[in-house]
Amino acid sequence: MARQSGSGGPIIIKKYANRRLYDTSTSSYVTLEHLSELVREGQDFEVRDAKTGEDLTRQVLTQIIFEHETKGQGALPLNFLRQLIGFYGGGAQAFLPPFLEMSMNSFSAAQKEWRKAANPMNLFEAQARRNMAMFEQAMKLFNPALYPAPGTSETKTSAPPANPLMEYQAEALAAMQEQMETIQKQLAELSRKD
Repeated sequence: MARQSGSGGPIIIKKYANRRLYDTSTSSYVTLEHLSELVREGQDFEVRDAKTGEDLTRQVLTQIIFEHETKGQGALPLNFLRQLIGFYGGGAQAFLPPFLEMSMNSFSAAQKEWRKAANPMNLFEAQARRNMAMFEQAMKLFNPALYPAPGTSETKTSAPPANPLMEYQAEALAAMQEQMETIQKQLAELSRKD
C-alpha cells in the first residue's frame, strides 16, 4: 500500500535518542523491519534526528543491511565486503558510489527479464559483462593514460601510472575484472548443471 507524507515528499521518520523510530505519516513508532518493508515497497523516506534534524538516512539504511547480514540473510559476498572496505579512504572511493548505483539500477531493471527467462543464468552473465564494460568505460574517462587510443602499440601495462592514485585505480580495476571473471566461470558452471 503506497503512503506519502502530508506534503507529497518523502515520509519523514524521526529517530529519538533512545533509538526509537517514529513514522510521522502514520503517527506511530516503527522498527527497522518496517523501514525495510518501505524500501521493498518503493516508498521514499528520510530518517531525521528528532532533536537536531540531522539526516540519518544513510546510517539507518546501513543498519538495516547490517541486521539482515547478521541474521544470515546475507546478500553481500565476503570478498565484495573486503573490497568495499578497501575503497574507503582511497582514490577510487569517489568513483565507487556512482558505479554501484548504476550497477544496482541496471540489475533492478533486468530482474523482470530474468524472472521470465528460461535460463536466467545466461541473462545474469550477460548483465555482469555489461556492468564490467560500463565500469571500464568510466575508468577510461577518468584514467586515459591507462587506456591508449585504439590502433596504438601501447598497452595498459607498458606505461607506469603517473601517480599513486592512478596506480590504486588500476589495481582496483584489475581486482574487479578478476572478480567478474570468477563470477562468470561460476555462472557458466551453474548453467551447465541445469
